[in-house]
Amino acid sequence: MSYRFTGQKIVAIGSNYRDHAAEMGKPVPAIPKIFLKAPSAVIYDGEPIVIPPRTTRVDHEAELAIVIGERASRVPLHRAMEVIAGYTICNDVTARDFQREDGVFARAKGFDSFCPLGPVMVSGIDPSNLAIRCIVNGVVRQNSRTDQLVFDVATLIAFVSDIMTLMPGDIISTGTPAGVGPLEPGDIVSVEIEGIGSLTNPVVARDDRAVSSAGGERG
Repeated sequence: MSYRFTGQKIVAIGSNYRDHAAEMGKPVPAIPKIFLKAPSAVIYDGEPIVIPPRTTRVDHEAELAIVIGERASRVPLHRAMEVIAGYTICNDVTARDFQREDGVFARAKGFDSFCPLGPVMVSGIDPSNLAIRCIVNGVVRQNSRTDQLVFDVATLIAFVSDIMTLMPGDIISTGTPAGVGPLEPGDIVSVEIEGIGSLTNPVVARDDRAVSSAGGERG
C-alpha cells in the first residue's frame, strides 16, 4: 500500500551496521544508539532533498524503516514482531559536518526534507536478510544486506519501547550500511530495499531569498 507518515516520532538508530561503524571510526555499540528525527523533515518519493546553506557535506544513508502498528510499551522480545504494521524505506539524510561539529544529531539530521520515506509500506516480509542499496546518479554507493545489522528488528523494538511508548504510525529507522557519501544539487538518489521497492529523490540547493511564512523576503 502507498505510505504516508502518520505517527508522532521517528526513532533512528546509529552505528547499527558493523561496516558503517568501521567507516565512521566508531566501535560497534554494546546497546542500540537511538536518536530522534523531526517529523517536519519527512518528504516522499519524488520530492526534493534540500541542501541548506553553510553545510559543506550532506550524506545519504539508506535504511530499512519499521512502521509500528499499535501502542507498544515495554514489549518483550518474543512479542516484538507482533506490533509491526509493516516496513518502508528511509533515507536518513545527514549534514555530516554539523554532526561532527555538534557531537549530537539534532541539527545534522533535522533539516526540512532530511527524512525521505516511502513510497509504499509492505507487511508480511522477513526483514532479517533483505538486500539494501543506495544509488546516486546511476552509481551504486551502498550495497549490503540486513543480516549485517548489529541489533535486529525485534531487539530494536524491545529496546526502544522500554524507553518510550511507541504509537501507531511511529517509525524506527534501523541504521545504514557502509558506503555513505555526499549529495550535491542536481543529484538523483535512490534507496532500494528487496521486497519493498525504491525511494527516489532529486537534490536541490536551498534559496534563502525565498519568502518566509511570516511575510517579506529573507536575506
